Amino acid sequence: MIMKKQLLLIALPLFGYISHYAQNSADIIQSLKKLNTVGSVLYVAAHPDDENTRLLGYLANEKKFRTGYLSLTRGDGGQNLIGKEQGEPLGLIRTQELLAARRIDGAEQFFTRANDFGYSKTPEETFTFWNKDSILADVVLTIRRFKPDVIICRFPTTGEGGHGHHTASAMLAVEAFDAAADPKRFPEQLKSVQVWQAKRIFWNTFNFGTTNTTAPNQLKIDVGVFNPLLGKSYGEIAAESRSCHKSQGFGSAKQRGSNIEYFKLLKGDSVATDLFEGINTTWAKFKGQDKIQKLIDDCIKKYNPQSPENSVTDLVAIYKQIQALDESNENLRYWKKQKLKETESLLLACSGLWLEASTSDYIGITGQDVAITTQIVNRNKSDVKLNSVSYLNSDTTTALTLKSNELYTFKRKEKLSNSLSFSNPYWLNQKHDIGLYTVTNPNLIGRPENESNTKVGFNISILDLNLKIERPLVYKFTDPVKGEIYRPFEILPPATVNIPEKVFVFTDATPKTISITIKANAANTNGTLQLKGSTSWSITIKNPEFKLANKGDEAIIEATIVADKNAKDGQLQASVLINSIAYNKSIKRIEYDHIPYQFILSDAEAGLVNIDLKKTGTNIGYIPGAGDDVPACLKQIGYSVTVLTDELLSNGNLSQFNAIVSGVRAYNTNDRLQVHYTKLMEYVKNGGNLIVQYNTNNRIGPVKANIGPFPFTISRDRITDEKASVVFNNEKHSALNFPNQITQKDFDGWIQERGIYFATEIDKQYETIFSMKDPNEKASDGSLIIGKYGKGNFVYTGLVFFRELPAGIPGAYRLFVNLLSLPENK
Repeated sequence: MIMKKQLLLIALPLFGYISHYAQNSADIIQSLKKLNTVGSVLYVAAHPDDENTRLLGYLANEKKFRTGYLSLTRGDGGQNLIGKEQGEPLGLIRTQELLAARRIDGAEQFFTRANDFGYSKTPEETFTFWNKDSILADVVLTIRRFKPDVIICRFPTTGEGGHGHHTASAMLAVEAFDAAADPKRFPEQLKSVQVWQAKRIFWNTFNFGTTNTTAPNQLKIDVGVFNPLLGKSYGEIAAESRSCHKSQGFGSAKQRGSNIEYFKLLKGDSVATDLFEGINTTWAKFKGQDKIQKLIDDCIKKYNPQSPENSVTDLVAIYKQIQALDESNENLRYWKKQKLKETESLLLACSGLWLEASTSDYIGITGQDVAITTQIVNRNKSDVKLNSVSYLNSDTTTALTLKSNELYTFKRKEKLSNSLSFSNPYWLNQKHDIGLYTVTNPNLIGRPENESNTKVGFNISILDLNLKIERPLVYKFTDPVKGEIYRPFEILPPATVNIPEKVFVFTDATPKTISITIKANAANTNGTLQLKGSTSWSITIKNPEFKLANKGDEAIIEATIVADKNAKDGQLQASVLINSIAYNKSIKRIEYDHIPYQFILSDAEAGLVNIDLKKTGTNIGYIPGAGDDVPACLKQIGYSVTVLTDELLSNGNLSQFNAIVSGVRAYNTNDRLQVHYTKLMEYVKNGGNLIVQYNTNNRIGPVKANIGPFPFTISRDRITDEKASVVFNNEKHSALNFPNQITQKDFDGWIQERGIYFATEIDKQYETIFSMKDPNEKASDGSLIIGKYGKGNFVYTGLVFFRELPAGIPGAYRLFVNLLSLPENK
């Protein structure tokens, strides 16, 4: 063992590692007051960013309640304003954005297994994708675990919330309010939790746009108050919290001054003035526990912000008093566990204790050694001993009295157990259907993310109180611009194998050469690439052997795929054979400054699609938008795609392009397109085709430039049923006939939806190509409009090509190629 002493220099981490205890005296005072509050409230809605952050901050910090937000989904089906990620990767980003928001407003975060499959207009449609009983079971489980006195819904059961998921979230919450208290409902849960009856459930009514559901006779609370300890009002805290939802473009202005929230009682005891009216939220609610209340009150009165260590003796006494509580009362047992954690955090904060376990690398391989550095420092003048350190496989006795403000460092090598699972978001470990994630371990259901499976325990004594403080292994490094950065420690296979596309599209028997990337996560990784294809697909690997000497090295191996004549759609599977063990995981890393480092391990596989496709022209210009994979899809079918930068749009010769395509939300994200409007219209007028994919037109995504040669308005109209029937308004239009004849079959197999943000108030010089509608709704003609302008053609489309092309949907390719190939006008 190596032990070093040195002076401490600490910078708070930018992200990726969250402190387990309060950092300053204001936080300590807040936490002491919270220690004396034994009440809880659960907020329920459907998605990340649905939550009322102002109310959450008020309940958690002003009222000191244990406050939770249950988001039924992780937001996988939304749009992404900051990158290309869609589906599961977007859900992972939005999960982390929610966790960042909770760290600001002080609430806790929970989820169900519901998958956000995309926009839904009714709860009935929502429940055709979600297994209602499964999601209801998850809501009930969260209530039974969290034991809220009060439940609050963001949306009503009657549909004013608009989105079908919104209404469904309220319906599930109201049903769960009763079901959680019924031992006959989901009795399998009662092995680990007890039934629970919340006192009441409210709807937090709202005034959004033209929909005002508030009323003078509703319960009203002013949540715009100022917290002098935090130095902010809850309107300011809410803006900081809500602005964490960067992928949704939800940056918010700080609000100051009075702000009234309204509540309508849905079930439970009626109230007149307060959500918790008639509910005792002090320790006195438990018979004979007045002493704890008094001990905490005394500790608060005596607290000295200049010398927090003076409160350690009182906190030890409080800890012991709570530790001695009788556990025969289920509710008392729940609060005992919760308040012991809070008191432990306060003890660490007042003692000034800082503990950390870091590694020399962010990747670990099972069966191999990992170098661990543990550090501890007692920054205040507290009586603290380090008795031992529990590493991954062994304990080390130290019996060390910690001197004030000296940093102790221990270095050790440990072997990672072969039984450790690979790191991965737990809800993505198995394949799932469109509406529900597969989670086989019921203990994981509801958790926002994985707990670390590699922890170090510090066995310490504060005065005569023995505690075991666990810290996850983390990796930290210093970035020359951002400073000290933390990232989670990852358990990965010896090598990952990445296929460059999700789907490979073939239009004939021409061989397609693909490059498979193998990355070593350990030194001296040697093996063989294995590829397996479906029947009627021939696969040849040029040289399957690889030898990677260093950790992080990559091998790029080429393989050739040929579609046999009349080959049916199939699948390509990849694995690497290393020391007679096959590993088949690919890795997708997600790196943004506002969230911790994230990644997804998934099976290394890709679709193989054979499309009957004709095309004309070769050169396409692409104006990037918020992010999509359409350019890569066009390259797969033989187009040469040039990304049109501002420089090229200003000075380049656009006439070289057979068509120009703007990426999704390009006119929302690029205000320079207003400058280029005239040149783009000249391009169309001279014979070019300009295809504009969907944009939004609202506060979050205002249109920043003129778009077409003739006026139209972008609406919120959408078709959410991906199987909705499509009527051809003009079957003779070239968009439906050249070079590919479009039929109803071309709309088979579409995913998630038909289209979004359709055109409306359409000038008569545009032709509408399709009419479509969701069940029980009026048909819309704005999914695809085409206007002849000079020799060329302008197209606006809300059809979701950005989803369908990467998914390999044949009809979407055929229709999109037709738009690129619209003939010149005479």
